[in-house]
Parts: sequence; structure tokens; C-alpha cells
Amino acid sequence: MKGLMMDSHLTVSSILQYAEKYHKDGEIVSRNVEGGIHRYSYQDAAIRSRCLANALKRLGVTQQDRVATLAWNTHRHYELYYAVSGSGAILHTINPRLFPDQLAYILNHAEDEVLFLDLTFIPLLEQVAPQLKSLKKIVVLTDREHMPKSPLPDAIPFLCYEALIEAESDAYEWPDIDETSAASLCYTSGTTGNPKGVLYSHRSTILHAWASISREALDIGNNNTLLPVVPMFHVNAWGIPYSATMVGAKLILPGAGMDGASLCELIAAEQVDLLLGVPTIWLGLLQYCEQQGITLDPVKNVVIGGAAAPITMIRDFQEKHNAFVMHAWGMTELSPIGTVNSLNRYMSNLPLEARYTLQTKQGRPVYGIEMKIAGQDNQALPHDGESFGHLLVKGPWVATSYYKEDKSPLIDGWFDTGDVATIDPQGYMNIVDRSKDVIKSGGEWISSIDLENAAIGHPALAECAVIGVPHPKWDERPLLLAVLKEDMEISKEEIIFYLSDKVAKWWLPDDIIFVDELPHTATGKILKMKLRESYQGTLS
Repeated sequence: MKGLMMDSHLTVSSILQYAEKYHKDGEIVSRNVEGGIHRYSYQDAAIRSRCLANALKRLGVTQQDRVATLAWNTHRHYELYYAVSGSGAILHTINPRLFPDQLAYILNHAEDEVLFLDLTFIPLLEQVAPQLKSLKKIVVLTDREHMPKSPLPDAIPFLCYEALIEAESDAYEWPDIDETSAASLCYTSGTTGNPKGVLYSHRSTILHAWASISREALDIGNNNTLLPVVPMFHVNAWGIPYSATMVGAKLILPGAGMDGASLCELIAAEQVDLLLGVPTIWLGLLQYCEQQGITLDPVKNVVIGGAAAPITMIRDFQEKHNAFVMHAWGMTELSPIGTVNSLNRYMSNLPLEARYTLQTKQGRPVYGIEMKIAGQDNQALPHDGESFGHLLVKGPWVATSYYKEDKSPLIDGWFDTGDVATIDPQGYMNIVDRSKDVIKSGGEWISSIDLENAAIGHPALAECAVIGVPHPKWDERPLLLAVLKEDMEISKEEIIFYLSDKVAKWWLPDDIIFVDELPHTATGKILKMKLRESYQGTLS
């Protein structure tokens, strides 16, 4: 017997329709790529999104066509989020930090015919244009005043975004779309091969947004002012353009200004209380604040994901800025949020140092996500906080396969994340390492992440990476690569002494190499594969 309830589809357009009706005066503030600040309401955004939906139709975009974007966090990119998916097409956000060959591969693999891009990325388009097979139309996200001429020989002329909007009516009826239809497409970073496409549905997008706003997750409400520094071209900015709109939160979009000075300006001017981004961004912000003697007074919470946040960063936000750090974990295949380390009664009752230690973990799964850790034989391991295992997940916003790939990545219905983790009796998950990065020494595992987090606590180090390198006796041993802060000096012996009471003796690195910089992936993570290639013979 079925329940006697209405069966209405969960669609992306329904979020914007709700915001226009019930949060119409809520603000979206955007730093323009051309300069200056743009400010308007959710109602204004909804009107322009309907105009854009009409423009897409005029451009020949039909349902399930892929529409690509190369764009920063701006109000125009926000409008594309809703107009493209809301009209039944598929929003394909592209990470401009990928290598040109990867960009060309992604555009061709997705068969994008229309590309919307910011002025910043025109030189990048010039590099890849000769390789593109399906692209037919290019729209520049700017106004007539700043509209450039196309630099591409024998190419399609550039179209002006604002001219397209102005030419269209705001009378548009959002179609009733099956909620299982594709809404957006994001590709993985491709660190071990070609990037893979993850195709989100309307249903998965709505459920993910619903889950993320809960008190036990990101705790986003109408009274919040959000600054997502995580890019809208990376896993849909962790779904923030959807969740903020769902509750009518004030949304601050930083454009290309992700440096400390630009972020501090927005935080102060707009009274931002919730920040969201990766550790490298917050490292730059904290350093700028330290240099300028600035405190982030309005900020109450900082969500950190994408890579592990060291305890020193958690402590600095709390003790210098009175801001609570919420560790979050996920991946492109998880839409992306899987766990959040939010403040709850259990954590509140801990002594401060014990709380800091707990905050370094990635947190507990939000409702809808199941997880377990498994050994080499795929048998479940105990949640005792000590047993290392491969992290497996499942849930309604977890990918079952990749775009245009027949082979499923699932193991008995579970998605293998590629992470090695522990789960404690309270349900807190802690990423120990990526399965390809964990160091296997003398039959035991060493967590490169834990060793990095211990080392970065030294006041002379700006950044560090730990990799396993071949060893004739122990199979692998840890090598620490360290970047010093400006005008700082320190010896290898001093770092070893600093680490000696923070990790097990057999975890101590066999050598330390000081470098000017570390290579990073397109999403800001340290590119350990390249480091292993460069330093694989160091200890032999």
C-alpha cells in the first residue's frame, strides 16, 4: 500500500522560484570581473534567470544539451546555475586551473556546443580552441562596454552576455522536469588519468542542499551571510548556490578576488559570518590578517574542506578571530558533502585542547550518507578510532557511475572513495590518507596527513608535504618536503626534535628537504604523484 501524498518533482528551478516568492529581498553581492561591486536581490536574480532561459532557447539549447562555463563566483555565473538546469539543459562547470589538454578533453568529452566564459579566461580559450570539436557559440560574461573582439582566427564571433539578457522577456515558464534527469556535470581533477564526469540529477542536487543547511551540517539559515570562496567551477561550490538560495541567506560572491586583502574587504563591508573554502585560501587570509593586525570580527564559522586543516589553523581561527572551524569532507562523486564536523553537545563538553583535536577529524556523516571502513578483503572493520581501512560510502547523492563509462565504480553497492580512514565509536571519521599516498613501512602504515599536520605546527614552516619513498630495508620511509616562511631559517635537526614528541618514533621522516614551493593540483591539493616522481630515489 502506497502513501496518499502528492508526488511533485524536486527540481533546481523550484529553489529559485521559492526564493523569489519568500526571500525576494535577500541580497546577492558580487565582485565583478571588470571591477566594482554588483548588488541585487533574489527577485532580481530570478527575473534575469528567466531572461537567460529564453536566451538559451534562442541560442538553440535544448533539454539535456550540455552548456559549459569557465567563470568565477559572480552573479552572472549564479544566473547560469539556474537558467541552464532550470530549463532542462545540463550545466557543465569547468575548472580553469586544469591543464589545457585536460580542458580540451573535458569540453570534447561533454560535447559542449555553447560556452559562457569570463574575460579572464579568454587567453585560456585561445590555447584550447584549435582542439575543440563541438563548440559552436561563445558568450562572454560581460557588458557591451567591456566586450572584446574575438581573438580566435576563423572562429565564431563572441556574443555579449548582457546584450543577450536585455533582448529577452522575463516571461518564462520553468518546465516540469523529471527529478531524475541530469542537472549538472562536474569532472574530477584527473590526477591519475583523464578527468571523469560526474552527472548530478535534480533530485540529488535538492537532497544535498536540504541536507547541507541542517544544524548538524553547515547550519545555514536566513540570517546568515555566506562567503563561498570555494569556486563555482569546483563541485558546484559545494552546492552553496543552491543551499543559500533555499533559505534566502545573504550570498557574497568574491569574483576573482581570493587574496587576503580582497576577502578581508568583503568580510568587513558585508559582515560575513560564514566562510567556506580550502586550507590554502585560509592560510593566505590568516597571514594577511596577521601582517595587518586585522581580526575577522563578524565571522562565526569557517568551513574547511578539500584538504585536511592542521590544528594550528583551527586554533588560530578560534583564538585570534573567535571563529569556529567546521571540518568538512567529500568529493566530486559525493556532490560533494559527506561529513561535517559541526559543534554539538558532545564536542561542547570537551576540554578545549581535546576539542581542537576532535576538530581535526572530518566529522560525522550528514543524514543520508552511510559509511564504513573495510580491509583488503573488503570485510568491515570496527569503528574503534584505531583501525585503518578503505572508506566506502553510499547515499542518494553519491555517484553510481561516470559519464559515458559503462564500468561501475561500486563495490557491492558501495562507492570506494580511495581514502584510508578511521571511524571512532562516536561516528567521527578521520581521513588518514589517500590509499595511494599512505606510507607502508616495515609492514605498518604511516599517515602522511598526520605527519604533515604535526610538522606544519612549527612556526617556521609555511607548507609541507610528506611522501613515501623506496627504502631497501623498510619498503618505504617518509620524506618531508618543507617550505619555509619568509625570512625564517631552521635546521633539519630542529624539525626532527620538534616532531619527536608529537608522532611515534618510527614515523619520524628519514630526511627533510627544503623547497621554494610545492606543486598543487587544479583544486589546490598538493600533487604528491609529481613529488614521488621527483624524489623516488632520495633514500636508496
